[in-house]
Amino acid sequence: MFNQLTESDIKKMEEEIEYRKVVVRKEKLEAVKEARAQGDLSENFEYYAAKKDKNANEKRIRYLDRMVRTAEIIKDESADDEVGLNNTVRVYFEEDDEEDTYRIVTTVREDVLNGIISNISPMGKALLGHKVGDRVEVVPGKGDPFHIVIREIVKTTDESQDHIR
Repeated sequence: MFNQLTESDIKKMEEEIEYRKVVVRKEKLEAVKEARAQGDLSENFEYYAAKKDKNANEKRIRYLDRMVRTAEIIKDESADDEVGLNNTVRVYFEEDDEEDTYRIVTTVREDVLNGIISNISPMGKALLGHKVGDRVEVVPGKGDPFHIVIREIVKTTDESQDHIR
């Protein structure tokens, strides 16, 4: 299965790849050289730690590169009155008599603990395309379906706070 990413996601990943190749890679290689120069490698913890850091950077570069190459590019546009990608949505939970706010993003940006949910999560899928006032049924992977009412949709234009995981 391909990852669904927006043009913005791809751009951020490409920027991170470039930064890691040009800046971080050089720093990690220098750290390995310095640790190697300290002498006996069989008891040199700094050397092994530096190599581990260097390898972690290379692994991240390969991961991001694979994500970019295999991505299915999706549009993040929606009608002004509909829930779409990168929108913040205030919803009312009928069963709990509570409100909460969520932002819908692609899977590489989700951060559920901070109210940033993916477009393929049960809640994200249920909300996409709906309007203020709509009563939406959410069918979680486990458990009983529940209903929410969309109270407000805020079109988000600033993605600078988002991170790619």
